[in-house]
Amino acid sequence: MDHPLRFLFIDFNGYFAAVEQHDDPALFGKPVMVIPLPSEHTGAIAASYEAKALGIKRGTTVREARAMCPGIAIRPARHERYVEVHGELMEEIGRHLPVTRVYSIDECACRLSRDEQNAEAAVAKALEVKAGISRNVGPALRSSIGIAASPLLAKLASELEKPDGLQVVHTQSLPDALAKLPLRAIPGIGEGVERRLAKAKVTDFEKLWHLPPKQARAIWGSVVGERFLYALRGHDIPDEAPKAKSMIGHSRVLSPEHQRPPEARIVARALTLKAASRLRLYKLHACRMSLGIALRPRGWLEFESHFPASQNSWTFLRELDVMWVQAVQALQRSGLWKGRMGTVYVNFSDFRTQGRDPDLFAPPGAEAREEKEAFLWAAIDKLNRAYKKQTVTLASQRGLDLNYLGVKIAFSRVPEAAEFLC
Repeated sequence: MDHPLRFLFIDFNGYFAAVEQHDDPALFGKPVMVIPLPSEHTGAIAASYEAKALGIKRGTTVREARAMCPGIAIRPARHERYVEVHGELMEEIGRHLPVTRVYSIDECACRLSRDEQNAEAAVAKALEVKAGISRNVGPALRSSIGIAASPLLAKLASELEKPDGLQVVHTQSLPDALAKLPLRAIPGIGEGVERRLAKAKVTDFEKLWHLPPKQARAIWGSVVGERFLYALRGHDIPDEAPKAKSMIGHSRVLSPEHQRPPEARIVARALTLKAASRLRLYKLHACRMSLGIALRPRGWLEFESHFPASQNSWTFLRELDVMWVQAVQALQRSGLWKGRMGTVYVNFSDFRTQGRDPDLFAPPGAEAREEKEAFLWAAIDKLNRAYKKQTVTLASQRGLDLNYLGVKIAFSRVPEAAEFLC
């Protein structure tokens, strides 16, 4: 059965690097590598297609990249700018057809109208979108577009030709049209699912295509597997309702000057303050806080604290201090540690929409103090958002590279603009 071509999936090519080329036309058509922070001791988080052609990819170190291409342009990531350009792109796409769902900073799906659900009309619409982006946003922001019956199939179609590709996949051409696609290249198939599929003798796209839906449910362990298989076959499966936030946090790979415990603690405090500001932005209260530390050269430590629901940064900093003492003591006992920390993680979870319940056993004045301190931090948030970043902060945090500590983009989530002012 051949389903109508309902969806157009847009995947922007080498997005971070493309934005750097967009903002600096001298870089257009030249190798560009984006790194997480200005340092010679880090690796690529993105590379332009010109750089990829030379073997430079995600994880390639700055030193390796310079050896492969002495003239490569290396730029520190500018996440706030990437979100701004994302907004411009979504606005331009919306002039041509409705954006049905934004999947990430560089991917979105659009539902085609009934009149556009044939190959000729759909391809014409895709070319119209590409031309509009080039003309009204910028020619450096190239995309690969896939057209198919479901968002999943359209996404897979967009992977067939990069960069600047355009491919149509009809369901009647399956499984042959995607027969060479590795299972791990399909969204929804991670290492665990791939392992379970292999146990069921499903090792390639053709076997996956012929898998009975009920067996897919059993392999995935939920109805997600069945929904996945129907989408793979071109059925129009409604998106699941978005899940409520389960975690808010920040992590940083520490630069050499911040790898000793006293300096790493200052970074951890800054991450705590930023995560707490985001918590208040979403009007949430946390009951759990976790601290994770990756050691150098190897090793991992994790600590967790539970407390009554709070939005108060002072509460969080006190909890961090307790966990930090535990961490330093554990480090001193560790045979894996050589005196340096590699990465610090701070996360909040177990959320409530309201503050703590009255506690009959709390010390006198403790609840009133908690409320006043939370109110103070909310006022600080307002000042920082009104006057742009860190107008008011703790004295111990001044002098830190705040761009280095700022909001970063996970490709599965586009930060709100207000988060960059936290």
